Amino acid sequence: MAFRNVWSLAPPPKPPTIKYKIPRKYKPRVRVENVVASVTLNQRVDLEAIEEAFGDKVRYDPHEFPGLVFRLEHPKTATLIFNSGKMVCTGAKSEKQAHEAVYKTVEELRKQGIVIKGEPIIEIQNIVASADLHGTLDLEKIVYMLENTMYEPEQFPGLIYRMDEPRVVMLLFASGKLVCTGARTEADVYRAVELLQQQLIETETISYAKEVKEYNERLAKREKRKR
Repeated sequence: MAFRNVWSLAPPPKPPTIKYKIPRKYKPRVRVENVVASVTLNQRVDLEAIEEAFGDKVRYDPHEFPGLVFRLEHPKTATLIFNSGKMVCTGAKSEKQAHEAVYKTVEELRKQGIVIKGEPIIEIQNIVASADLHGTLDLEKIVYMLENTMYEPEQFPGLIYRMDEPRVVMLLFASGKLVCTGARTEADVYRAVELLQQQLIETETISYAKEVKEYNERLAKREKRKR
């Protein structure tokens, strides 16, 4: 069965909560793929001076693009530097690594005589992460059970799910793999994946939903006997 340009018409759900305990074998595996950070230096920067100081280590062609590309090997990142003093760092695998990359870039500039007066103001703009839920998903059912979903299998095999809290967008695949974008913190990524898994279990749209529910029933009975 195929759906075209389907936005879910499901009634607004209650805010998701952590209701089910998850067996270890079904704990999601999450990996941060990219952290994008914006940086403000509060001063203008001479890009031509940077190009002259670093040569082939940087890329700058103002006729094609107004920013200069500054790459680091450790951590492996690329930072766009604009003469306005704005910077954008991409490629980091964690919030900490993004901050390290920015401070190291500024340090490298200072070593080559580029005047940077103050400390950079860093703000995480987007975190992209992948995850594996270790179970297959019924995408055709999910599009009706969860609101803010879109599924067009004839055009793309993934389902788009816009979560309100935390505010992220997830791309779900039938294999149980997913991509999460829009988070501002790593904690939000892990929280979003955890809440999604709870919703899929509750709506029985993931292959092990009934198994997890039975597992929780056994735990509840065991706790009741202890009392």
